[in-house]
Amino acid sequence: MTNVSLVTTFFLMGLPHAPALDIPLLGIFLVIYVLTGVGNLLILLVIKADSHLHTPVYYFLTNLSFIDMWFSTVTVPQMLMTLVSPGGRAISFHSCVAQLYCFHFLGSTECFLYTVMSSDRYLAISHPLRYASTMSGRTCALLATSTWLSGSLHSAVQTTLTFRLPSCGPSQIQHYFCDALPLLKLACADTSVNGMVIFVNIGVVAVGCFLLMVLACVSILCSTLKIRAPEGSHRAFQTCVSHCTALLCFFVPCVFIYPRPGSRDAVAGLVAVFYTALTPLLSPVVYTLRNKEVKKALWKLIDIVTYSQSK
Repeated sequence: MTNVSLVTTFFLMGLPHAPALDIPLLGIFLVIYVLTGVGNLLILLVIKADSHLHTPVYYFLTNLSFIDMWFSTVTVPQMLMTLVSPGGRAISFHSCVAQLYCFHFLGSTECFLYTVMSSDRYLAISHPLRYASTMSGRTCALLATSTWLSGSLHSAVQTTLTFRLPSCGPSQIQHYFCDALPLLKLACADTSVNGMVIFVNIGVVAVGCFLLMVLACVSILCSTLKIRAPEGSHRAFQTCVSHCTALLCFFVPCVFIYPRPGSRDAVAGLVAVFYTALTPLLSPVVYTLRNKEVKKALWKLIDIVTYSQSK
């Protein structure tokens, strides 16, 4: 008979790798984590400080940077701790619940936010005359609030279904953070319902959002070709490329893992590194280094700080 136990502690086994790589990986991911925090914090400060950037696109970008900063914080420090403790890192049951909830809350909110941002760019480029009246401050606030509430509801369902199942020993999670798929492998009950929810609630929703965004990007490209002014056409094309790059970095790894519950632990762990550690770092690069307005505002902020320190 299967031994059903009340688990109070889990052990995160971390990324599969050779022991000799502990220190190099620790250094690499620590640098990535610091750069992610600094990059997204700079975006928040620059947009807050420059009144010219108080527009819908940068309002949504502020939300995205805030999410990316915390999305990285939910998972990367835990991964660093597993590298310090190669035998596995203990995490309490309640901490595991909180981590799973926060991870899916921020991840799904970002998914919905990308969809909203795609719609915003579509309206701005394809229907510029109606853009100002359509994307008012109230509309932007309502859309942003909807993404946060939808993400919260999605995560609550996912977390409740995952932890309602009894768990059997050993309580070793073959991952570097508490996620639904590795936790389901420890369950002593039928997980078919959870697998279906994961497929629908994460896989189908992610694919649906991605397809909507691809449709928006195609419409933007078609509208770009109709712009006669070379400067306007080039700027619209750059906007579309930057946005599509961010979408691919976020959605492709998610679609690769969650619609395939039977994927191998090693492969899933490596792919998860991309969207938990690298994607939050890439967002500031994609949305700022190719954006003249943000770069100009950043240099202006640096000049103000430098002048204040010199006085």
